Amino acid sequence: MVAAQSAGDEAEDKRWFALKPMNCPGHVQIFKHGLKSYRDLPLRLAEFGVVHRYEPSGAMHGLMRVRGFTQDDAHVFCTEAQLADECLKINDLILSTYADFGFEGELTVKLSTRPDKRVGTDEMWDHAERVMATVLSEIEARSHNQRIKTAINPGEGAFYGPKFEYVLRDAIGRDWQCGTTQVDFNLPERFGAFYIDADGSKKTPVMVHRAICGSMERFIGILIEHYAGNFPLWLAPIQALVTTITSEGDEYAKVVAAAARRAGLRVEIDLRNEKINYKVREHSLAKIPALLVVGKKEAETHSVSIRRLGSEGQTVMATDEAIAALVDEATPPDVKRAQAA
Repeated sequence: MVAAQSAGDEAEDKRWFALKPMNCPGHVQIFKHGLKSYRDLPLRLAEFGVVHRYEPSGAMHGLMRVRGFTQDDAHVFCTEAQLADECLKINDLILSTYADFGFEGELTVKLSTRPDKRVGTDEMWDHAERVMATVLSEIEARSHNQRIKTAINPGEGAFYGPKFEYVLRDAIGRDWQCGTTQVDFNLPERFGAFYIDADGSKKTPVMVHRAICGSMERFIGILIEHYAGNFPLWLAPIQALVTTITSEGDEYAKVVAAAARRAGLRVEIDLRNEKINYKVREHSLAKIPALLVVGKKEAETHSVSIRRLGSEGQTVMATDEAIAALVDEATPPDVKRAQAA
């Protein structure tokens, strides 16, 4: 951890400031704000929090290993009876997220059990490992297509509790450990967190750490390499580009681009006085998913010629129809599920 204090003897504020290495203590403090009842549980807190780790200079590697990163952190405060159900809900969320991002290859869920150096009693570890082993069996039973595998990592758990590790495989066969679900006996007790149980007694909640992507920067790097930059339309930074064959189509190109933006698409426009084959090649190398090519003929018929990345041919469609098709394809998978529900 890196700490600093206001410089100079004349500084009024002499408090110590530190770079945050983790989000967990802050979420415990939020839980402690106000009296909590067993009726308030499970309580789920999540944030995209910026954290810092002093990685050795030789270990840093592009987006994959950095010293300051954003973590999709969440913490669930629950009772022991709620632990299994919460772990299954987290598992479903993690697996659906990976599927949405296109990781359809082999995925392994590993249960890491108690290490030699740990906190908490053996009874607490026995209960947590028994619950998580039951959850692991349920995950295995649900995996009818054999895509999801399960495994045990003896002695590889955190010192504060057992954990699940989610290892996904990218398009070229490399394994990446991203998601985690970790049971924590230590932090709530050390910070004095408690809730009032049904019998009026104070109980320490079970704390479950959850990350889906882990480091967002690292996950973006994994996505870039998984797709080799050829993102699906909903994920592409630039979803479509409107370009012209000759300058006669410039005004119509502006109309098409404006209509696409109003529909919610991320669109750029290229009106340069260059040959169309040159522009198509340049934007294909930039991995733009869809090129909307317009000229004098398209302006007269209110249409566009669509050329998709990786396809040699092109399709002529009415402009409104083409934009509607792209909008539908650009809708994220979770939004489509919500709309269909």
